[in-house]
Amino acid sequence: MIGSGPSGVYTAQSLIEQQAVPDIEVYVLDRLPCPYGLVRYGVAPDHEKIKSLQNNLRTVLEHPRVHFLGNVEVGAPGLGVAELREIFHAVVFCVGAATDRHLGIPGEELPGSHPATEFVAWYSAHPDAAAVRFTLAARSAIVIGVGNVAVDVARMLSRGAAELATTDMPQGPLGALADSHVEDVWMVGRRGPSQAKFTTKELRELGSLPGTEVRVQPEELALDPAYLDPGELPAVGRRNVEVLRGWAERPTAATTPVGRRIHLRFFLRPVEVLGDATGVRAVRFERTAPDGRGGVRGTGEFEDIEGQLVLRSVGYRGTPQPGLPFDEGTGTVPHLAGRVLRDGAPLPGVYVAGWIKRGPTGVIGTNRPKRGPTGVIGTNRPCAKETAHSLLADAGTLADRDTAEDPVAALTRAGQRPVPWPGWLAIEAAEAEWGHGLGRGTVKLADWEGLLDAARSAGVNG
Repeated sequence: MIGSGPSGVYTAQSLIEQQAVPDIEVYVLDRLPCPYGLVRYGVAPDHEKIKSLQNNLRTVLEHPRVHFLGNVEVGAPGLGVAELREIFHAVVFCVGAATDRHLGIPGEELPGSHPATEFVAWYSAHPDAAAVRFTLAARSAIVIGVGNVAVDVARMLSRGAAELATTDMPQGPLGALADSHVEDVWMVGRRGPSQAKFTTKELRELGSLPGTEVRVQPEELALDPAYLDPGELPAVGRRNVEVLRGWAERPTAATTPVGRRIHLRFFLRPVEVLGDATGVRAVRFERTAPDGRGGVRGTGEFEDIEGQLVLRSVGYRGTPQPGLPFDEGTGTVPHLAGRVLRDGAPLPGVYVAGWIKRGPTGVIGTNRPKRGPTGVIGTNRPCAKETAHSLLADAGTLADRDTAEDPVAALTRAGQRPVPWPGWLAIEAAEAEWGHGLGRGTVKLADWEGLLDAARSAGVNG
């Protein structure tokens, strides 16, 4: 497996639990020295229930026939698809969707305008984001998008640092949030509330933040026919409408002074990020309206929303993998039931699972409108099982190849310095010790050097 997030681990689980090919050995490789993928680096630190999915993944990775090897960079010189096929009978790419989608509008790359994935990586202690700094000196922040990642980002910008001190958030982001000047957070979607991608649980959490008021504009909600008549909406859509209607109908007199405000805006399409070389100052939006076919059309009316920080949260996208075909239109690797296809023909012994196979559907891998451990499992499990079934069906031809060399030795010979499971356990211990010294619980190590130094304390040569 290339990737140790849910899709990689569930594919490994499917392989070791089957009976057709006895005693199969599965190696789970990851570019990072830490396992769990987006469950570790994409779930907000205050969502402990979802993060607890790591316990399920851990059970699989501790199976005696599953071997985790972190700090292995597939695609580096000497470790492409051809070399992997010399080491392993089969290779399954479970690398997710590693980058963000772009808005494609002027000013998108101005200082102060960032992909939300970069902000998430920062507060989640992803080692690639160790050099990233968010000072949060902005008074007004704009989050473009109305999915669960956008809600997470808006909540992190609005939640007090004292509340987050009990989580595993690293010290740098925690300190930045403590010093934050943000008073207004604008979360803006180009379509109506009935088509928003956030789940009701996430939405309600915004309304329960201490010292924070959620504001909606009733006239924008009323533009959505499904908001006015939600009877045909799926259950989650109806619940979202109920929450939004409650905020819209809240008497003005009930509003009390607050420290921060979250503004939910709808039917606004970004057309330009305004600013200069010193930073952003606003985003220009065009008012949209329902087009009667499930989409929206522009109206020619514009509104500028002031903001000194812009976070773009319009979806994840897969990236090309060295040595594999790639569909630029979908951001996925072409496949048939998980078998990688090159020019329509299966590439022997090479497979895909997860988002790089099917696209970033749903919340951390589910196309069902549900957030939580079952949501993570929802689509990843059948996707992983399908790929594992294809691999096992091909096992007769794959087993004819001689792969006698020990994989760790072969990877080392290829220039890699793998971090095995004991190295990860040493990282866990170091994070617990670090947090204890700070008077907190476990606190994530946020840089490559710290992670690898911790792994080496277990005698690992990573």
